[in-house]
Amino acid sequence: MLDIPKTEEEVKPTTERKRQRKLTSEVWADFEFIKPQKNGELRCKCKRCGKDFNAESKIGTGNLKRHLDRCKKRCYRDVGQMLLESGSGGSLANRAPDFNPNVFRELLTMAVVKHELPFQFVEYEGIRKCFNYLNPDLNIVSRNTIKADLIKKFKNEKMRVKEVLSVAPGRIAFTSDCWSSITTDGYMSFTAHFIDSAWRMQKLILNFSFLPPPHTGLAMSNHIYSLLKEWGIQKKVFSITLDNASSNDCMADFLKSEIDLVCEGAYFHVRCCAHIMNLIVQDGLKEIDEAIYKVRESVKYCKGSQSRKQNFLIQWHM
Repeated sequence: MLDIPKTEEEVKPTTERKRQRKLTSEVWADFEFIKPQKNGELRCKCKRCGKDFNAESKIGTGNLKRHLDRCKKRCYRDVGQMLLESGSGGSLANRAPDFNPNVFRELLTMAVVKHELPFQFVEYEGIRKCFNYLNPDLNIVSRNTIKADLIKKFKNEKMRVKEVLSVAPGRIAFTSDCWSSITTDGYMSFTAHFIDSAWRMQKLILNFSFLPPPHTGLAMSNHIYSLLKEWGIQKKVFSITLDNASSNDCMADFLKSEIDLVCEGAYFHVRCCAHIMNLIVQDGLKEIDEAIYKVRESVKYCKGSQSRKQNFLIQWHM
């Protein structure tokens, strides 16, 4: 039999032919083939960490997929953690190695509060796609879960503020004001002002609460006293600043009889200077209301036509 020389295609190793097969699995985007072993075994390695695996077709790709789930250098985890860092100038080397879903939920809750987003924000299709891209294993919460997280966050912050108020070295001054919405619903704000142990001025908005009618002095005094008891500071009151409404005078008198005050309440009720100045200005404007009306009408008349404007300017200069 004649010894016919073999072609270049015929002498190519078996392992080389295996590399030419069509790769359909998505895992091959994260792996590359390496030099075959002496026994002819086909192997590949992870592009991220460099760990090598058996790449024979009879083995399948299950081991490769399991490695991608555990690979610590998988890029999507790093990007997700980088975006969740609180500071924009932090380096990648300082980020946490693992993704913490609890931290993510807390950051998401604070984002809803800070930017006044609806709870349904977490259920938007585009937002869910972004979260899934950052971390496909992320369990995305619903709007009800975000609401529950927000209530829990509020309770925790309220306990923290209570602790701050309880350790305040001196007494606390308060300001309060009433506001009516477009639907005529009444609301009351309640703010605390005090000096902390480090001699720093602190201002905390304790409540912005609904105030049901009637808005009498007795009703408002009961409302404020209930707020003081709620915060546990009814024995640390120094003064309260209010506007000059007659109902506020009655409210201050009722509160004096319920609270232990300094100097028997001589410095308890403080009238708002800004409100007093506003009342003075309004009364002054009423006295010159007719003159202001005539000036406005004159300006409107002159602006009605160009000739009137020119005649007015000529007469003014004369």
